[in-house]
Amino acid sequence: MRPYRIDIPDSELEDLRTRIASTRWPAAVSVPGWERGVPADYLRELATYWQSTYDWRAAEAELNQYPQFITALDGVEVHFLHVTSPEPGAKPLLLTHGWPGSIVEFLDVIGPLSDPAAHGLDPAQAFHLVIPSIPGHGFSGPVTEPGWDVNRVAAAWATLMQQLGYTDYVTAGGDWGSLISLALAHHAPDQVKAAHVSMLLTVPSGDPAEFENLTEADGARLAGLGRFDAELSGYMKVQSTRPLTIGYGLTDSPVGQLAWIVEKFHDWNNGVKTADEQVGRDRLLTNASLYWLTGTATSSAQFYYESGAHLGAIFTPGVAPDEVTVPIGVAVFGQDPALPIRAFAERDYPTITRWSEYEQGGHFAALEQPKLYVDDIRKFVASLG
Repeated sequence: MRPYRIDIPDSELEDLRTRIASTRWPAAVSVPGWERGVPADYLRELATYWQSTYDWRAAEAELNQYPQFITALDGVEVHFLHVTSPEPGAKPLLLTHGWPGSIVEFLDVIGPLSDPAAHGLDPAQAFHLVIPSIPGHGFSGPVTEPGWDVNRVAAAWATLMQQLGYTDYVTAGGDWGSLISLALAHHAPDQVKAAHVSMLLTVPSGDPAEFENLTEADGARLAGLGRFDAELSGYMKVQSTRPLTIGYGLTDSPVGQLAWIVEKFHDWNNGVKTADEQVGRDRLLTNASLYWLTGTATSSAQFYYESGAHLGAIFTPGVAPDEVTVPIGVAVFGQDPALPIRAFAERDYPTITRWSEYEQGGHFAALEQPKLYVDDIRKFVASLG
């Protein structure tokens, strides 16, 4: 385990700007809206800002204010933030990002969670934070060897927490971070005190009787899951079957990489706002820059290929997930296009002890609604006693 500091060479930043300026743009399709993908005018304007105005060095300085480390886990080098709280009674909390997210997802919650007194919150609920990058993502990549799936990452996280001396901790995350958190709780229930998730995929079991007591709102959520599968999951089908093919284009074109990412930030808040309105333009571009500057488009896509069986089981009616015996907290952010049905969730995870719902916020909860996210984690952990 060794300290790490981000320091991207100027030559790589200049190369990024040159590539953006040299983008070969496709012929515009005169159809308004996002139904066919990212609108050309929107993407051109965002790319121009990325090239001429966005300040990576400011983002780099913000990231570097937190202690960072590299450690070897199961044959690969993993990057993580380790932010210890000044509060003597702080509890360890492991936060895991998703795709196409990164550790940037948690930048706005680090302060309130680790040093609540400095943010006007009760210091009795404070956390030591461990925020790793999934192998193949960010500065934990690129990873070229196969086999890194959800369960392998969960096992690596258990080792990481042991290396740091944490034997009793809470795990949390969204997107892949939710799946990894639940897998970790299954893998190491002797270490994990509880799991908090801001995404939970629920599907019918196949028993027609399950539908008898569903509400109209539940029906809308089922329809949302159907829309996700039919219209919004193209990225998943590509990355879980042909990650190398899509990876060539994403690794060679920063605008292509930006479009691939920004579409998800738009779609996964139900298009309520454009992506840069929802999370902030600079935050969005810091996240995209992290993928570009670390060259992890392909290796992050590979994670879908490796975890294909895990995803397939989740979307298959009648297949029960791995048992989780520790308390689970579920935070539902209403602008996410694939919302869980509580009856199905409690069928699959009987240890759910907290269920909260918010109208605002979508798939990237910690980034979109940091105050709500912090409050929900604090209340969930406080409820554990």
